[in-house]
Amino acid sequence: MLYSELLKLWDESVQAMDSQDWQGALEKLQQVQEPTSRILFNAASANLALGHLDTALKCLDLTITKDERFAVGFFQRAAVNMQLERLEDALSDCIWAQKHMRKNAVIDYKQLGLRFKLCSWQVVHNAAAVYCRMGQWEQAREVLQQRSTGGGGHLEAALDSIERGELLTPLMVPENLVFRPRKQEVEQLQKKDFLGKPKVISSTIPNDDFGGFEPLRQQRPGFYEPKVDGAQESRYMRVRTPYMARAPEQLTVPGGVVVFLFGEEDRDGMINVIHDGQRGLLPVSLLEPTEVNTPKAKKDNSIPNGIPLPPALQPPGRPQARLGPAAPRRDTPPPSSTTSAHAPPSSTLPPKHAANTGHEQHSGSSEEGSVVVKVHYTYTVAVSVPLNTPYHELKQRVAQKLGRPASELCLRHKQRGSHVLSPLSGEPGCTLQDLAVAGRATLWCQKEDPLASRNILYQMVALYNYDAQGPEDLEFSEGDTIDILSEVNEEWLEGHCAGNIGIFPSCFAYRENSAVYTSQI
Repeated sequence: MLYSELLKLWDESVQAMDSQDWQGALEKLQQVQEPTSRILFNAASANLALGHLDTALKCLDLTITKDERFAVGFFQRAAVNMQLERLEDALSDCIWAQKHMRKNAVIDYKQLGLRFKLCSWQVVHNAAAVYCRMGQWEQAREVLQQRSTGGGGHLEAALDSIERGELLTPLMVPENLVFRPRKQEVEQLQKKDFLGKPKVISSTIPNDDFGGFEPLRQQRPGFYEPKVDGAQESRYMRVRTPYMARAPEQLTVPGGVVVFLFGEEDRDGMINVIHDGQRGLLPVSLLEPTEVNTPKAKKDNSIPNGIPLPPALQPPGRPQARLGPAAPRRDTPPPSSTTSAHAPPSSTLPPKHAANTGHEQHSGSSEEGSVVVKVHYTYTVAVSVPLNTPYHELKQRVAQKLGRPASELCLRHKQRGSHVLSPLSGEPGCTLQDLAVAGRATLWCQKEDPLASRNILYQMVALYNYDAQGPEDLEFSEGDTIDILSEVNEEWLEGHCAGNIGIFPSCFAYRENSAVYTSQI
């Protein structure tokens, strides 16, 4: 059974219960093929309203079979068992109801569709009512005294009734409180028209004023001009003078109208034409060719309208440098785009000959005796310098490449197997040969600290990103190298990173080695 069908029967049964039509509600619920525990509970409530206690008890048995932890089901069945004088079963149901409440003072079944709150004192009240019917008044008094709080005075009133020897009336869920389906699911059962009513906006029938699809109407009989392409536009002809029909198969047309040739000329000089939805014969001598306005979609757009034309079949070849007969031969290959911009003039360099390896060398490969230095700044640049270039000359070249003064920049490098960025030594005699590997070197360029020179105690590497919480904080990202300037306390450090100085929590970075740097920022 589809869930939508079950939901529809469930909603109709609830509406019948609201109107006190208990029998009609039962008929709707009996049509459900696989009822849930909530639907069976509703069926029990309808049978209780009709006075069918045995049938209600069977429905509650099925309810608890569907949901073995249904506390309100045990509570309701205990009240029905008391009415049927099945006191042992009633006492057992009270015990199970109290157990499935899981020490909660109240359980609200509103989310399940039942506007009822089951309280623990109600279960205790029904247990005392069972003991009263069994003649165990002392046991009933002990049960109520163990739960002397809650119930808004109901338990105190029950104790007074026991003292007077009166039987307690069992409590149960009222008949008009039943499980209801969700309102949102019920609203979705109604069919919705998402497309709206159809409307004809175009028709192949001339002068068609019909604006809907239902009901169907019989079209006016007649003949209509068929759709033709540009090759058949010459079949439109103009009638030079008016013509009055002289036979039933002929047409009466005014002069100057345009007709469509439907057939070929016959032996009598007549031809079938279509005009105003009618077909008939007209003399060919009265017809003359005419020009019909060509629709915009059929016009041949010979002038491009902004869309580029398709490429040619053969792509253009790459330009190749050809030496003229008067051009001198060169013993060395022309310099690449990288080396021509940064290398010294070829006249000052010794001739070099590339090895013939069977394939072209990569454009970024360095020449013998030079190093390609990749510098990471806010963007990445590359410069090619001789291998024996001192650090201070390299700094000048990088500053010229970046367009900034050399005094504001600081070059750093990473030692092998380390993540710490160490400043380049300013001692004389230190060249790129100490850093280059296979003709390449990688450096990091940072802004020089604008503050006064301070000693670096040691360096740390950031474990996480740290966002500044105030103007005095140092902001950095994971993996950044931080120069430690001072230790504020056990938890905070003062450091320098990316040209900024501030404090940060020491737990956000780790110290890679214990070496103390005496260089300055």
